[in-house]
This record gives sequence, C-alpha cells and structure tokens, in this order.
Amino acid sequence: MLGLINRSIQCFLRDTYGEATWLGIARAAGLGFDSFEPLLIYDDALTNAVINAAAQGLQRPRETVLEDLGTYLVSHPNLEALRRLLRFGGVNFVDFLHSLEDLPEHGRLGLPDLDVPEFELVDQGGGRFLLRVSQLLPGVGHVIVGLLRAMADDYGALVLLDHGGVDTAGVHGGDEVVTVHLLDQAYAQGRRFDLAMPGV
Repeated sequence: MLGLINRSIQCFLRDTYGEATWLGIARAAGLGFDSFEPLLIYDDALTNAVINAAAQGLQRPRETVLEDLGTYLVSHPNLEALRRLLRFGGVNFVDFLHSLEDLPEHGRLGLPDLDVPEFELVDQGGGRFLLRVSQLLPGVGHVIVGLLRAMADDYGALVLLDHGGVDTAGVHGGDEVVTVHLLDQAYAQGRRFDLAMPGV
C-alpha cells in the first residue's frame, strides 16, 4: 500500500491524540520506525497492525477508530486540500455521492500507485442509497461512513449512515456496504466553499 495512506493514519493519530501516543502505537505495531514515507510502498499488514495497535492502545473499537479517521480526512485544517477536492464533486450532497465512482480515477491521475477504494452507488429512490466500497483494507467502509458524515455536515445535509444494511452485515461479495438515507439535502447552512483558493 502506498505510504500516503499510512501517513494519513499516522497524522490522524498524532494530530488527534498527540505525538507520544502515536510513537507508542508505532512501537506496539512493531514498525521499527516512527514515520511513514508517503511515496514508498508498504506491506498491507503494517497498515492493519497500526490500526489494531491504535484500537488497543486507545481502548476503542477498531470500527470507531476507522470512522474517526474518515471524519479527520475531511474536517482537519491540515487536510483542507482533500476537502476541496471532494467538494468539487458537486453542488449538493447527492451530486457528491454520484461523484465518488470517479474518485479513484481522478486520484490516480496524480499518483498512479495510489490505493483508493472503488465505489459503486445504487440509488434506491426516496433519498436512499447503497454505496459499495471495494475492501482496500478490512473496515474501509467505516472510514467511508466517517468521511460521508463529515461531508454531509460540510454540505449542510441531514443524513443517516450505517455500515451494512438490512440484508448484510456490512460485507457483500468482497465489498463493504454503506447505507445512506438522505433526510434533508438543505437541513442547515453548509461550510463555505469557493472555487478559488483563499487569497487568490
């Protein structure tokens, strides 16, 4: 897996819980180093080791850690560029959902080795959607739940999200499934978004 993904997990843990906590998690995961290089390729087992060590060290369920990671990716000031990239997906939350299917291709334009889940959106009508997410790593659907929750807030939409659905525990045919129920697309005022960068 490209180190950029691992570096994002590292930054999430460091920015949220502090440098000392991150260093302790890195030791517990048996990394042998304390910082991932974004453009190096790492064994997927290291990613899982870090997530498991974080869940154990923070005494939180793995699913909760992953969901918090997803929220961090679009809400932390250090990652404003990612938020902006995602906001270009559409003028409202439904447009954004539909844009997710194109996200892997767009990401690989800049970084051909970037590991990004593949998405398939199924519109069930009445504001209900199923989002299938290829299992880049076990629990990736929980990361997407956190990301979608933060993006819904960003757009001002009222949304119910769940990892799984009526007929699935969250994994189906090798994909993880996220259910989305859009209750109100204009529930609240979203965060400001301008096409131009601030100060441009």
